[in-house]
Amino acid sequence: MNSHDMIRASLERLAERSVACWGDIDGVLDELAAASPDPALPDFSSGVAFVTFDYGIDGVSIEIAKYASCLERLLSSTGETVPVHLVAGEFTDRADQVLDAAWVRHEWPNANGWAKWDGGEWFARMFYEDMPSGSEASREIAAVIWQQGLALAHRLCEVIMNSGVELLVPVNVNSNPGNMATALAMVIGSELSGVCVLNSNHDFYWEGGSVAGEGGVRDHFFRNHANSDFFDVLTRVFPWNGGRWLQMNINARQSDTLEAEYGFDRCRLGEVGTAISDAFFRSVSVDERREKRRAMGCILAQGERQSKTVSIDEFIGSMGEWMGHQVPRLLGRVAGTELDFGHDGLVYLLQPTRVVDRKRIDRDCVLIQALFTHADFVRRFEESPERRLLLHVSGPVPIEHQSVLLDVVEAFRELIESLPESFADRVFLAFSVGTEEHAAMADLGLKRVYIHDIYKLADLVVFPSETEGRGLPIVESCASDVPIVCSRYEPEIVFAGVIGEHLPEEQQIKYSFFPPGSFPEDLLEELTLLLFEPEACQARFTHNRGAVKSRYGTTALEGTFRRLLDQLLVDWPAGVEKKARE
Repeated sequence: MNSHDMIRASLERLAERSVACWGDIDGVLDELAAASPDPALPDFSSGVAFVTFDYGIDGVSIEIAKYASCLERLLSSTGETVPVHLVAGEFTDRADQVLDAAWVRHEWPNANGWAKWDGGEWFARMFYEDMPSGSEASREIAAVIWQQGLALAHRLCEVIMNSGVELLVPVNVNSNPGNMATALAMVIGSELSGVCVLNSNHDFYWEGGSVAGEGGVRDHFFRNHANSDFFDVLTRVFPWNGGRWLQMNINARQSDTLEAEYGFDRCRLGEVGTAISDAFFRSVSVDERREKRRAMGCILAQGERQSKTVSIDEFIGSMGEWMGHQVPRLLGRVAGTELDFGHDGLVYLLQPTRVVDRKRIDRDCVLIQALFTHADFVRRFEESPERRLLLHVSGPVPIEHQSVLLDVVEAFRELIESLPESFADRVFLAFSVGTEEHAAMADLGLKRVYIHDIYKLADLVVFPSETEGRGLPIVESCASDVPIVCSRYEPEIVFAGVIGEHLPEEQQIKYSFFPPGSFPEDLLEELTLLLFEPEACQARFTHNRGAVKSRYGTTALEGTFRRLLDQLLVDWPAGVEKKARE
């Protein structure tokens, strides 16, 4: 690592630069790319820092927690634990549910992404408004991004120097342009300090987006493609092709694209899978599942002894206010209907995702509506007056996706209105918004639920996504002995990889296909059997658990990281020693 004095002097020189346009920023990047790094061999046992926009209970934060635990074990020597540092623009209250309390947290003000980045002003101006090449708007935005990036780089370098870390793992910071200043700071900070970077890429801006603007979810990133100076900088930092950087992608398609279309050397590309903790594989008894459901009922009742519904109209009427302080909600046809979460007659469907457009949660309601047209399902549901059906969406709602939440609730309304009243009052929709505990639970003799417990609440996981970087719910549901009905999302090669279609049959995941259109009778019959006679499907559950264990156990992830670290250092000059840190 470069000396602290050298790092600070370099930052001061950059602060004195006159940067008035995107071309000037590109010039700085040229100089950083050409600089000769300190040849000293890095000492990864000094610590590792994970960097992202914010930490919460989202999928990225959960994956970071897995990666951090893995590297902590891998890099720790006997008797000494490698320090793990976490850097982000924000740590939400719910981050405590995911992150180890022993890991050191560093706030990085204004490093948040999207709408949270400086109120979303600069994100909107770059990607939702015209920014012609050479225009005043282009120059203004470039100057602001430079100043923000430099300020963020100062903070990042201070974290690096004070912590002594020699390995950074930014996650999505330099792949998905939620904050261009943060991405620029990551390049500046890592190059000036001389640290190594495992750049973790979950989503790239070009996945689901294009210049043609064909309705992709990320087309907005190409709005100002014609501003070549701007777009040159964007493509250069998302991701940065640095000499001490290794691109850590979540599937081979991403690596292939970086090599073929963006000129990355194959030796600077690698893939990392996910891992499932042992807790997912742990079996639960009928009584244990009943208690976990009661705990979730307490959460949805916000500490009360009995869960009661709010009406659809009531929820929609207060949606704007609710978005600002999301709390668990249980919806029903009318307000005040009680739902006993501990009753064995509860048919429990789980969508273990955030409420975002590409998850297509509204399709769950269409599926349920189809089930109520299937004679065998209706017969089984009807035969017990105590029978209830719940659709539980477990993740939060990003502020920019309020319209998606409204679509889901309206789809639920359509479902309810399609049913006879005797059924309509027995069907519910729940949003737990990532909440896993309540202060009142202890008084009721209930324990908090964890992420792995959420799956064990369910009779069926529903996952009709349009696009996914990986598709973690498939793996987690199978580890939990819960059947899943899922779409063949895009990129299909990623879906096929998760399922294991290229592998021997014993390693392939068995799933029910969630179709894009109508639901065939054989699917409805299959789901009815899974919901009401799961014991008849035990062979499927046992198969899936074994397939997932062999492919996604923690041992497999450690082996992957060991190979990536070796790959990161493969071209290091021979004979250099580890440099003493200041």
